[in-house]
Amino acid sequence: MTYIEWTSTLKRACDNAGIGYQSVANGSIARSGRAEIWQVDSGDWQRLAEQAFQHKLRWAAGWAEQDREAFIVHALFEQQGIYLWAGCHLGLDKPELPSQAAIYPAANRSERHTRDMFGIQFMGHPDNRPWTRHKAWGKHDYPLRKDFPVQGRPEDITPPDTDYAFVKSDGAGTYEIPVGPVHAGIIEPGHFRFQAVGELILNLEERLGYVHKGIEKIAEGRSPDGLAKLAGRVSGDCTVGHAWAACMAMEQAAGIDIPPRAALIRGILAERERVANHLGDIGAICNDVAFTFAQMQFTRLREDWLRSQAKVFGHRLLMDCVIPGGVKSDISDAACGVLKQDIVRLRKELTDVITALDLNSSLEDRLYTAGFLSEQIATAYGTVGYVGRSSGQDFDVRRDAPYAPYDRVSFKVALENQGDIASRFWVRYKEIMASMKLIEQFIALLEPGAIVADWQIPAPGSVGLGMVDGWRGEIVTFVRFGAGNTISRFYPRDPSQLNWPALEKLVLDNIVPDFPVCNKSVNSSYSGNDL
Repeated sequence: MTYIEWTSTLKRACDNAGIGYQSVANGSIARSGRAEIWQVDSGDWQRLAEQAFQHKLRWAAGWAEQDREAFIVHALFEQQGIYLWAGCHLGLDKPELPSQAAIYPAANRSERHTRDMFGIQFMGHPDNRPWTRHKAWGKHDYPLRKDFPVQGRPEDITPPDTDYAFVKSDGAGTYEIPVGPVHAGIIEPGHFRFQAVGELILNLEERLGYVHKGIEKIAEGRSPDGLAKLAGRVSGDCTVGHAWAACMAMEQAAGIDIPPRAALIRGILAERERVANHLGDIGAICNDVAFTFAQMQFTRLREDWLRSQAKVFGHRLLMDCVIPGGVKSDISDAACGVLKQDIVRLRKELTDVITALDLNSSLEDRLYTAGFLSEQIATAYGTVGYVGRSSGQDFDVRRDAPYAPYDRVSFKVALENQGDIASRFWVRYKEIMASMKLIEQFIALLEPGAIVADWQIPAPGSVGLGMVDGWRGEIVTFVRFGAGNTISRFYPRDPSQLNWPALEKLVLDNIVPDFPVCNKSVNSSYSGNDL
């Protein structure tokens, strides 16, 4: 279905349902052919979600902002690589809106975050508990409102978060297991509350937000360069993905196109980031079922890969390589030779190591059928990236909503439908192989040219919406400029915000000792979720 056919079908359905909306012209975003922008009446907010659900659109993101006279609530839907971006204006006095979470489970935590940060009430929401609001702010303090100071109003000691209303276990033989928020090792804090009978998991609830950093608040007033640096620290293992999405949004707002060479280098950076993280995850999955041989081998392969990144790009994790208008530094022919040698070496090593893993029956016993996420639940929660693609969600931003340089190449999207840990393992491996082919294609397409475009200061109020496929999946970033080339609003939606809730479902009917490997097979980011 073409973009015009898609939008015409959806408009006709909404017209028939009597939904009040207006199409909004935005040249820089419309030029990409990726998003239809609507202004929706507040009374029709939930009805729009109903129509989107009936037409099988995926709920992709939700956020809010404040201007001088109103709050603006946004929701983003996607189908076949085309996005519907809906916005609704609310008065500053007692802002209320019908909940879309009653239609889309994926909207649940996003609306709770918006309520906690802005004080906007979502009527009919299925869960009235706070989400981001732990104990750092007063009951009537809303940190993302413009009158709230960036430093907050901290008490000497923040009270402990002890009264969150977890679901209680009930019945003979059931018991609760609290895990976290502080964990052994180096992982970030997050609380998991299990209900179990014997070793069988009956229910899991997550409580996140312990590493809330105020990313959205401290973005206000930054320059484009400053925002790119901040975006690269939303989730440190996805610094390229988040910086790219933020820069794409700012470049849309500024109405500039990055040079072809810069786009190709961004593609190389993003695919190298994907390979590095998948190598680490495959080893960690094996380690969680006591197959330490694989952990040692994949850690070694990842380390070699990271050392080449430090040599070629100046940073092991590729921090600050993506900048507004392009990339920070060029790559020489000699550096391209290093990157190609990495690929030859990694392919050879993987052939031997993966064969050993594939023939290990004890590893298969722990990974196959465990941590099952059905296609229906994956669809309902809007899961993306390797989590979604392991449960039949055939969506990849690079292919379905292509942006430079992916619009110049072809590649096969890894897809499985078994939905278990083994599927998430093999999708990672297939993505590594595909990424190496993409890097080779990007290197072959490199031609002499500029690596950064001249910046044009956006007019106050200019907006941009960046969608890229980070290594965990689809990243969505919204940017609005204020006066003087500064940021008024920044919202990054990490893939983890959609994938975390799926973990609560895929652990059901597994045994408690399998939770670590179930969790690692999803490997959602705490930091990317806890803005």
